[in-house]
Amino acid sequence: MREMATGGHDEENATVNHSVLSLSEAADLLGVHPSTLRLWSDKGLVPSVRTAGGHRRYRRADVTLWAGTRHKPRQIEPERLIDEVIRSVRTQISEGRLETEAWYQKLDDEARLQYRAGARSLFQGLITYLAWDGKEAASEAFAIGYEYASRGRRYRLSYVDATRAFLFFRDTLIESVIKVYSEAHVPAVQMATMFHKIHAFTDAILTSLLETYEKLEEARR
Repeated sequence: MREMATGGHDEENATVNHSVLSLSEAADLLGVHPSTLRLWSDKGLVPSVRTAGGHRRYRRADVTLWAGTRHKPRQIEPERLIDEVIRSVRTQISEGRLETEAWYQKLDDEARLQYRAGARSLFQGLITYLAWDGKEAASEAFAIGYEYASRGRRYRLSYVDATRAFLFFRDTLIESVIKVYSEAHVPAVQMATMFHKIHAFTDAILTSLLETYEKLEEARR
């Protein structure tokens, strides 16, 4: 893996030099979750540099080259349906359902904000999962599971509560897809295929979440 420290002057330039990207900017360019890109960098697949403050930076040329070597994505669901699902998820979360969850009541305001933002990352991860095959799709599920586990540990949730938090957002996503697809009169076969993919994706996330919790617990012993 090519990763080296850069000076403070380079860190300052990173914000104005369009040839240098932050982790989130590079992830957006590749169309993946930032945790997925972080995992690829740790494996040495995508070159990165470190600022003096420890932040990752990516050269646009490296990211563009990596994007060009990947397999082309499959065509995913119509953009209109995707937008409707996003709106439905936001509506359900804003209707006060979270406040009734016991695990949510244990969190402070900052933690609650992070979990609400996690609903969006889950859906973005699903879009990536639908669009890519093989190791890239698996990496996305692993990264999100790791993120849920890390967030749960950071805010001192048990693995049971961290799992409940993930299941809440998973169920919200599934309910939103059902609502939007039903209203759009999507054919039953297409709906069944979508739900199969959602369950495969979320099962992989849940497995990653539990495995990560187990490893973190073992590391503390």
